[in-house]
Amino acid sequence: MSYFSLLILAFALSIDAVIVSFLYGLKYDCKNWKNSLIISSVTGFFQGFFPVLGYYLTGIVRTYLVPYAKFIVFLIFILLGIKFIKEAFECKSKINLCFTFLSLLMVGIATSIDAFSVGATLSLYNNKILFPALVIAVITFINSGIGYKIGGKLKHFPSRNLEIIGGCLLIILGIKALF
Repeated sequence: MSYFSLLILAFALSIDAVIVSFLYGLKYDCKNWKNSLIISSVTGFFQGFFPVLGYYLTGIVRTYLVPYAKFIVFLIFILLGIKFIKEAFECKSKINLCFTFLSLLMVGIATSIDAFSVGATLSLYNNKILFPALVIAVITFINSGIGYKIGGKLKHFPSRNLEIIGGCLLIILGIKALF
């Protein structure tokens, strides 16, 4: 795989993570570098780890997980999208804890299922995995941080409408995963 192809692949894989990071930046009041680093680290880690996992578990993936991968991603994104839309209509209160372990785990997994498949594909074509996984992780980390910060900058817009749009985007990502 050429370096150019690898960069294109890394940017393409990071799109879901960027959208989710943008929505987190838009939604949560606590806008600081710590939260940006948390969401970027989680998405970057999972995007880098899942290709390695897919690479080494190619046989299992093909047999057991591939038939259900689309539905897993669909379900996670649909649930996150509904959560965003539902919370847009709830009474706003100050949010003390911006991220929970479970929500970060779900985001990491949901945004990385396609990276898992990439690892399996690289294995089938006898490519090496560690350098591509590192590039994917770094690109996702950077792009997620940018997405989170841009979401935070748009906070002054009517947040209810943006949260509804964000929830709809997550639902669209979930539906897209089915096709």
